[in-house]
Amino acid sequence: PRTAVPFELAPHDATPLEFATLELDDRIRAGIADRGFVRTTPIQSAVFPIVFKGTDLIACAETGTGKTAAFLLPIMQRLLASNSVGTVRVLVLAPTRELAVQIEDDFTGFAYHTALTGIAVYGGVDGDMQFRALRAGADVVVATPGRLLDHMNTGLVDFSKVEVLVLDEADRMLDMGFWPDVRKIVSALPAARQTLLFSATTSSDVVTLAEQVMRDPRFIQIGRAGGPATTIAHIAHMMPAREKVEWL
Repeated sequence: PRTAVPFELAPHDATPLEFATLELDDRIRAGIADRGFVRTTPIQSAVFPIVFKGTDLIACAETGTGKTAAFLLPIMQRLLASNSVGTVRVLVLAPTRELAVQIEDDFTGFAYHTALTGIAVYGGVDGDMQFRALRAGADVVVATPGRLLDHMNTGLVDFSKVEVLVLDEADRMLDMGFWPDVRKIVSALPAARQTLLFSATTSSDVVTLAEQVMRDPRFIQIGRAGGPATTIAHIAHMMPAREKVEWL
């Protein structure tokens, strides 16, 4: 059963729509067409209007249902509707390097015909190039919390113009112990921002997280309350980290 959520349940229409019918910049439409996307998924249809409005949102949907495009496309539309100010305007936090790279790749594809810039910031690689890009002010930064906090601790990264914060796979960030880092990052962001929280599950911990960083958020639940989408054609093997190398 779904956890009770003490936020307003948002009226929404999850009916898939042709991307061509949406009010999107022609440059974004071109990026969508390049990637072969024709219709929105239910989560995309449901959240687009709320994200466009600038309202805080908790969106819960199964993994693999198109949540990345659900927040990237309307955010990109808003960025194109106003002049870039040469600083970070959107911050997306993700729990793993792999997800951060995936989100940044999706952004790059959608933004191919625009002048919007983005960077992925994560550990395990030389951070100098990431630091220079942060200082230069990419429009969209996708980051894992730990590595981003390392850069922020230098005092030379400016997040004073951030308009939107996205917490992607918030349930996994909680499970992996990133919440203290997330709180430190959020405390350095403007209070007058839009915050979007995407999660595969709706737990009391996720609700507590939302209460601490969001302002009167709307709530949308699409599909089951957790787990991977039934349409994903992959097999998941869950095992302790120490057993993964031998299994592979």
